[in-house]
Amino acid sequence: MTKKNSVLVIDDEEHILNILAYNLQLDGLEVYLAEDGPTGLEIAREKKPDVIILDWMMPEMDGLEVLSELGKDEGTKDIPVIMLTCKKMMLDVGQALYQGAADYILKPFEPEDLVEIVRRKLESMIKS
Repeated sequence: MTKKNSVLVIDDEEHILNILAYNLQLDGLEVYLAEDGPTGLEIAREKKPDVIILDWMMPEMDGLEVLSELGKDEGTKDIPVIMLTCKKMMLDVGQALYQGAADYILKPFEPEDLVEIVRRKLESMIKS
């Protein structure tokens, strides 16, 4: 039996977690959910998902802090992270990409578009 590709979604907005979980599972992916940065880091280190979708603006630990911690950890540093945020200034986009984000998606977003981006990321990982 082959392992399902997996995605970890870290976002403090429950409706976004629910929408993404539904759409990603519909696409045949295994989905892990975290409502905050510390929980997301714990799940990332334990489950080693293939892709992480990460909100920037969260209480306690923001997405850039999570991104930085993921990058420092041998077990998670190579997992592609897609930032999902309403921060749309070029400086913000540049900062996230500089810190290692693989992609940057603005809210509001179409769930189907985000699923397609995840799918392409997974396909490019298989090819390389």
